[in-house]
Amino acid sequence: MSEELQDMNVREKQEVARGQAENTSDRPLFVPVVDIWETDRGLMLVADMPGVAPGDLSVDLSENTLTVSGRLTPSPEGRKSLIREYEEGGFYRQFSLAENIDQQGITAALKDGVLTLELPRAAPAQPRKIEIRTEN
Repeated sequence: MSEELQDMNVREKQEVARGQAENTSDRPLFVPVVDIWETDRGLMLVADMPGVAPGDLSVDLSENTLTVSGRLTPSPEGRKSLIREYEEGGFYRQFSLAENIDQQGITAALKDGVLTLELPRAAPAQPRKIEIRTEN
């Protein structure tokens, strides 16, 4: 398959299988589609979030695990759906971070329904002179 055709294959969002965690909502929970790119500074993670408001989106970091979660709220009042291909509900995805990621330097931006996370590489340890203390 040529690279051009691979780029054209769009993967649909997938619903999270029930039973992995207890769910207290009757709305579906989805796994958002994500691309991860390597850059000269580190990694760039790009996720589709159409219709998601910044206040309904959460990006959390704990114990080397990056979690993206949130919800797509219902359509505004007064609108009648003619075609619904993007179902309302929550979304959830986790990523285990490599040791060479600078966790303090991670940034997130949401623009035009696309979440972009920058995951910079940690700077390699620099050679240095270690001072020797004398103890009395």
